[in-house]
Amino acid sequence: MVRGRLSAPERGLRYRRSGGGKRPMARMVMAVDTHEPTSDTPEPPRPGVGYAGVFRELLPIALWRDDADGHIVQWALAAEELLGHAPEDVLGRPVKQTLVPEENWGLADELTVRVRSGEAVVGTLPVRHRDGHFVQMEMWICPTADPEGRTGNLVIAAETSAVVRMRDSLAALEGLFAQSPIGLAMLSPELDYVRVNDALARMNGVSAAEHIGRRVTEVAPEVNAEELETVMREVLAGGEAVVDFRRIGRTPAAPGEDRVWSSSYAPLLGGSGRPLGLIASLIDITEGQRAHVNAERARQRFALLAEAGIKIGTTLDLRQTAEEVVQALVPQLADSADVQLLEEVLNPDETAASAQGMVRRIAAAFTDPDAPDEELAVGRTYRIPPSSVYERVVSEGRPLNLYLPDIAALITDPEEERLRGYLRTCLGSARMVPLVARGKVLGAVMATRTRRREPFDEQDNVLMDELVGRAALNIDNARMYTSQREAALTLQRSLTNSALPSVPGLDLTGRYLPASEQEVGGDWFDAIALPGGRTGLVIGDVMGHGIHAAAVMGQLRTAVRTLARHDIPPSEMLRSLDAVVADLGENEMATCVYAVHDPAAGGCLIARAGHPPPAVADTEGTITFLDGPSGTPLGTGGQDFRTERVALPERSLLVMYTDGLIEARDRDIDEGMRQLARSLRHLEDPLPEICDCILAHLLPAGSQDDVAVLLARPVRPDR
Repeated sequence: MVRGRLSAPERGLRYRRSGGGKRPMARMVMAVDTHEPTSDTPEPPRPGVGYAGVFRELLPIALWRDDADGHIVQWALAAEELLGHAPEDVLGRPVKQTLVPEENWGLADELTVRVRSGEAVVGTLPVRHRDGHFVQMEMWICPTADPEGRTGNLVIAAETSAVVRMRDSLAALEGLFAQSPIGLAMLSPELDYVRVNDALARMNGVSAAEHIGRRVTEVAPEVNAEELETVMREVLAGGEAVVDFRRIGRTPAAPGEDRVWSSSYAPLLGGSGRPLGLIASLIDITEGQRAHVNAERARQRFALLAEAGIKIGTTLDLRQTAEEVVQALVPQLADSADVQLLEEVLNPDETAASAQGMVRRIAAAFTDPDAPDEELAVGRTYRIPPSSVYERVVSEGRPLNLYLPDIAALITDPEEERLRGYLRTCLGSARMVPLVARGKVLGAVMATRTRRREPFDEQDNVLMDELVGRAALNIDNARMYTSQREAALTLQRSLTNSALPSVPGLDLTGRYLPASEQEVGGDWFDAIALPGGRTGLVIGDVMGHGIHAAAVMGQLRTAVRTLARHDIPPSEMLRSLDAVVADLGENEMATCVYAVHDPAAGGCLIARAGHPPPAVADTEGTITFLDGPSGTPLGTGGQDFRTERVALPERSLLVMYTDGLIEARDRDIDEGMRQLARSLRHLEDPLPEICDCILAHLLPAGSQDDVAVLLARPVRPDR
């Protein structure tokens, strides 16, 4: 049985005819190394040797020759690599017995006759390996002259499996380059394009043919080409691929649009590891990148909104709340922002016509150092120009984008020409958002960006409107609280007479401290001159804070003054006050101490209604606290208010106080009373100094509650 496939005239062999004669095809000219050069016998460079090396790396070729007698006379090194026979083992031996299977010897003789007649035969035939197995090889057999000038055979052969792999690889490469939607390119070690596919040509807007022999810097100069070439050189030098390097810029395919590509570069190596160039792949990720950027911007906007919800409205101070609004906007969302409130909102009791249509800036933030600070200062008031965009925002209660003519129309003061010039040259975009809370427009927030920054887009506008809308309620809460607090302070100041009267036989001083600038309560003290040279001393604490507590305190103070003039004893006073508080409402409650000092008797008659015990310091410096019954708070229906008589000799001291002096989060009442006793060390000092010492000792960082203190020192009546 004959193994192998032949390509002869009847088997596919090809001839070229000339002059009616039959001649073999032109022989293939190849440069093949049959020995390794030595250093003492240098060979000059020969054209084609380098390419033969490349070809050998891609497809190893075996070559041998036999003479007219069928003996092997030449055996190339590549043949040894493929078939295992060393030259000294095969030279001079019969080619048929050495390499051809016995069942193919007849075919070998037939082929020999045909080749020596001038044919060139191509076929697939098995060849014996040195270890005995057969290697299927693609062979080209052609006539050649042996050393004596006779006709022998030249055989050029490649392993069939290698040829198939190369064919499949080339087909795959062709298919990949032809059909892949990914941009592909092969580049030389000099970074010239050797081959590109149509997808890359479309990306670059340059035909595939125009790429060949040119570099990235020539084909697409408006991308970061120099940076790309630096990366490619690193890949060639290091032999390691780089994945997802971003190529950014513009190409002739889209000259007016920035695009982003994900580029990957891998070294192209020969069989010996010699770098042959690079394989580059590009994927246009512009849309994906935009989606990622938009998603990140959305995440940042959501985070900004969440952060603003935490940071705005941390207090009920109006100006601090407004400052928190501008801090949330600048610089994350805007280059400047200011909060402006209507004067009629800030001063609802203002009836003057001049307050109508006026706004006041209560908070502002400007990042631009060129902004005219004096014209944008907090506290300045402005009149809203009639028929202006500001009037539309306030009247309609909906936000608007502002443009230069709109903003210029808001500046009516001729002295603000510098501001007008700044806006004309520096402003890029602006938006005015009304502050609407509980259905009422309070004012507006103006946010701007300079020309160095992109204008507000639709998402910026939505975020800004949402943030200002949330802040409006906080601002309104702070505004109402500020208004109520100011009313409570006014009421308390009007009801609390800190200037104590001059009374016979007593030196008096008192202090009232609100819990903070934001808190007003119902603590009070008073002194009332009574018949017979006596003095009524009272100190009390209405439960709660704010204007309601201050109002209840005022009614109690008035009731005490009225009842005291009827000269009723302390226990009766407290029973009457209990009825007064009960009449004010079932949830009302207060504590109180009422004392009547009689200089003739040298002491006081004191009754308490749920109030901390007064302290008494004698002339020896001994401090005691009243230990009589404390009674029940006013408003609880208690009737058993007992009195306690306390001796007060001249130069002794009576200290009356509310619980805010001795109670705190970091100490209990007993510790507070001990600290109060320790603060009474210099009893010879003037009463105002003693009072200041008490407050400094017990309230070094301010009070957490209202505090009232009343000091009384008996003196000789003639003083």
